[in-house]
Parts: sequence; C-alpha cells; structure tokens
Amino acid sequence: MYAIVATGGKQYRVKEGDVLLVEKLNANEGETLEIKEVLAVSKDGDLKVGTPLVEGAKVVFKVLGQTKGKKIIVFKYKPKKNYRRKAGHRQPYTKVVVEKIEA
Repeated sequence: MYAIVATGGKQYRVKEGDVLLVEKLNANEGETLEIKEVLAVSKDGDLKVGTPLVEGAKVVFKVLGQTKGKKIIVFKYKPKKNYRRKAGHRQPYTKVVVEKIEA
C-alpha cells in the first residue's frame, strides 16, 4: 500500500515505515501530524486517484526531528565592475516517518 501526498509544495510517494525529509513543518520532535492532502492511494493493486484529493484519506507522520540541508553558496559578480556578493543558504527540513496510511 502506498499513497501520494502533497506537503511543502512538493509531492511524495510514501508507504508505511518510510523516512523522508520534507519542507520545514511547525512541529516538535515526537509529535504526530496528519496530512489530508492525499492525491492518490494504491491498495492491493487498486489505484484510487482523487479529484484533486481522495475523500477521507489521510497519512499519519511522526516527527523525528528538525534538520538543515547542505550549504549552498550564492555568488554574484559582474566582470570588470568590482561587484561581488557572496551569501550562503541552508534549507530547513523536517525529518518524518510514515506511521499509517488510512484510505
């Protein structure tokens, strides 16, 4: 059984027990979250696609912690003009495990 859920502007194919990094969610470590934006659910080879969401379906996540991604260096410059700007960015993520898929 798997489901396709939308969170943080992205879509993920998840099944029970999967650990994934999603865009930062406002939740503390150990909390459970219910995501009701389920786009599709497959159970025993039967695919149920929502229009746009599947009625009554939800996915339960357990938050494992907050983390940050790899540092990205942003460097802008214009040749021969002595214009240089350097900045760094680390995207915040929430590490979650899929506990249950209900359809």
